[in-house]
Amino acid sequence: MTFSTHQHTFHIPVMGLAYTIDTPIRLAHLGINSVVSLGDDILIERVRKFYSQKFDFEFIPILSSEIDARARRITSYLNLMHKIVVQKFEEHKVKLATDENYLDNFLDLLPNYSRAKKRIIEFAQKLNQTELLDSLHKTLSPGRIDVNIMTKLDKTNYYENRELPVEYNDAHSSLRAFANSNLSSSLVLSAGMNPKLFSYLTAFDDFLPDPKANFKKEVIIKVSDYRSALIQGKLLANKGIWVSEFRIESGLNCGGHAFATQGKLMGPILEEFKRNQESLVSSLLAIYEKAVAEKNIILEKKPTVRITAQGGVGTGAEHEFLLKHYNLSSVGWGSPFLLVPEAVSIDEPTRKQLSEAGEKDFYLSNASPLGVPFNNLRKSSRQIEMDKKLQKGKSGSPCTKKFLMLNTEFTDKPICTASTKYHKLKLKQLASENLSKEKYEAEYSKLIEKECLCGGLSTAFFYENSMDTKVEGAGVTICPGPNLAYFSGKIKLSDMIKHIYGIRDVLNQIERPNVFIKELELYVNFFLKEIEKYKAEPCSKLAKYLRGFQTSLCEGIEYYKSLFRQNENLLSHGFTSSIEQLHHFENIIKTTLTEDKELIST
Repeated sequence: MTFSTHQHTFHIPVMGLAYTIDTPIRLAHLGINSVVSLGDDILIERVRKFYSQKFDFEFIPILSSEIDARARRITSYLNLMHKIVVQKFEEHKVKLATDENYLDNFLDLLPNYSRAKKRIIEFAQKLNQTELLDSLHKTLSPGRIDVNIMTKLDKTNYYENRELPVEYNDAHSSLRAFANSNLSSSLVLSAGMNPKLFSYLTAFDDFLPDPKANFKKEVIIKVSDYRSALIQGKLLANKGIWVSEFRIESGLNCGGHAFATQGKLMGPILEEFKRNQESLVSSLLAIYEKAVAEKNIILEKKPTVRITAQGGVGTGAEHEFLLKHYNLSSVGWGSPFLLVPEAVSIDEPTRKQLSEAGEKDFYLSNASPLGVPFNNLRKSSRQIEMDKKLQKGKSGSPCTKKFLMLNTEFTDKPICTASTKYHKLKLKQLASENLSKEKYEAEYSKLIEKECLCGGLSTAFFYENSMDTKVEGAGVTICPGPNLAYFSGKIKLSDMIKHIYGIRDVLNQIERPNVFIKELELYVNFFLKEIEKYKAEPCSKLAKYLRGFQTSLCEGIEYYKSLFRQNENLLSHGFTSSIEQLHHFENIIKTTLTEDKELIST
């Protein structure tokens, strides 16, 4: 087993727009990696102003009327974060060298297998303060300020009613902003391929290696299966861009948007990466070395590829098992950190609501204007505000930020399906179609479920810091993974970290299934809903999809039966019940399709 040489073996993934917008400022000095969304430059500009004032740095506003305002705002905020993290990290090292209690508390946060922990303990025993501080400079590094771009959110922008070139598109501007920043960290690309955006990476030298295969800026691709990793990795390698990490995310057991696979489960996917990692690297390397040679770069050392995973992990035993069994470099812990005030930006009422929520309060919704399933919390403050508007005969939201304007059903220029404009047009259309009462109500329900994510996913920061939400509107949209049902209360950062490493248990008393079993349950429920869609509107394409879905689920269950029996000692806390649940879900899947003879024979 090879653990990361960094202080920690967990990272905090991107959450919403605002929830991890300042997590690096809060935690990076402790060596914790986290990911910031670059989706909302309006939010970013206000957060930049807030922290400039808090740390007494000069703030010069970047007006939205400027032609490249989005990129300049993001670059300025990333540089500010970098400056603050460096400052806090230097103060952190001085405290470690001069305050014994502070040093002990910090060491308590590190896993026993951390090389940094072992070295610091050794140095502290034999060095004076000055020597210890010097050794800390060489031993420790701050956590990475990684950034996330959803590749498909690449809206065309205009200046004085003139369409701007593609490099001014939303995702392109975010990429340029990161590339021009002072950061030495990673760009996390999610939500699929964008060939134009991938090509744009080649415009920036920071993504190229030095002869020792060191990168100032690395690329991480978030993927749902091995095939996707191979395709995207080769596409980028051909362009002379190396993917330093493939981050496997559970399709239905993570927060935010849910990109379900065709029944392929996380365990078998991780197994495929483990089995083929050397082949993956060698395949990509053959293409990459040729591409960078054409740029006059000869590598003296071969670049490496990290494999990481995230989604639904909830215990120290699961964390350690994933690291060991699948040779992962890191495991992402997202939603549980929403209950840790020191880690994320979230308002107290929403945190309290999350703390008290049970399994049934977390659900997969159709709230996203993107048309992708979205993990949601029932009766969030944003939903309550939407209900109040409906009672007044109003629906939809003012489209003030315009990041999700993707629909051209009624207009030449795209608009957002959560906007007031779209709602008026859609309601007019529905009224003209003479639909049955049941059909009308079904279409109406789909329409009013759409939430303004641009507003709702950014307001928590403003509420937490007593700022206005005039642009965003009232209420918070929250997108936790279902795993949060098993955590309650306000959790200290130190306790959460100790929980991750199996030193302390912060779970509530609700019986929690194994991470793989929970994902299987989510997929079975998703499968059953897809069956109902097929029954309502049969078609051969959907039938084929469902048969493939069934096959993948059954193969995944057989894999888990074998995995659990081979690792019974690591899964002993729920071994018997896990095997019983596997058989239970297997029976549901097989029975469902057996009963539907039409689907089987289509």
